[in-house]
Amino acid sequence: MQTSDVLTLLRTVGEEVVEPRFRSLGDAEVEEKNPGDLVTVADREAEVRLTEVLQGAYPRAVVLGEEAAEDDESVLARFADADHAFTIDPVDGTKNFVKGSPDHAMMIAELRGGEVERSWIWQPQHRTAYVAERGRGAWRDGQRITRPPVGERLRGVTSRRGWIGRALGTLEALELTWVCCGVDYPRVVEGGDTGADYALYRKTKPWDHAPGSLLLSEAGGVLGTFEGGPYRPQEPAPAGLVAAADRATYDLVRGLVHALPGV
Repeated sequence: MQTSDVLTLLRTVGEEVVEPRFRSLGDAEVEEKNPGDLVTVADREAEVRLTEVLQGAYPRAVVLGEEAAEDDESVLARFADADHAFTIDPVDGTKNFVKGSPDHAMMIAELRGGEVERSWIWQPQHRTAYVAERGRGAWRDGQRITRPPVGERLRGVTSRRGWIGRALGTLEALELTWVCCGVDYPRVVEGGDTGADYALYRKTKPWDHAPGSLLLSEAGGVLGTFEGGPYRPQEPAPAGLVAAADRATYDLVRGLVHALPGV
């Protein structure tokens, strides 16, 4: 499939499955997979639709959907060994979606040889698309984007509640992210008053981070582990991840994260 075809697929499934449920979910259409971890009928139906198309186009690829992985953990093992694979997050930021917040997204990443080669982030309510291709750049609605230089004061965000309000060294105290990787990564890429210069993550599920990792790197940013290694979606990163505007910011923050509780 051409890169534009996959984006069209995301938009179509969003229009037909996800958007009609926005602010219209019934109680029976929302479940709790684990305490505080929600899934909706939109998540499940969108993932089935996206998986069917990708698997049909690439029958030898491993397609790792978030909800499928919850139901069958063996797919994670197949994904880890796959030479060609896709990740699907049908509704990233499900809590936001359930609460009626527009800060949610639909995401796909394609991996070959363990590297993310293409990625797509579609924000249905913001009507904004982010696409990245390895070696060809990062794009927002068809316009190439690069990470602007950081300012004198770095803004850091995290989705881990126990880290919010804590300062790394002399840096500003950590703020809450947008609680959706499909929004967080674009905000780190875009920076400025409405964005961030770095984001810290404890959970490192591939469907959450693979799409944004390529968008960030192609825009000039860096995503790496707390230990200092590169992010690899098929390998565990047990301590956590730093998404940063540039290499200097990553190195600075990585050197301070071990002061956080639980690291």
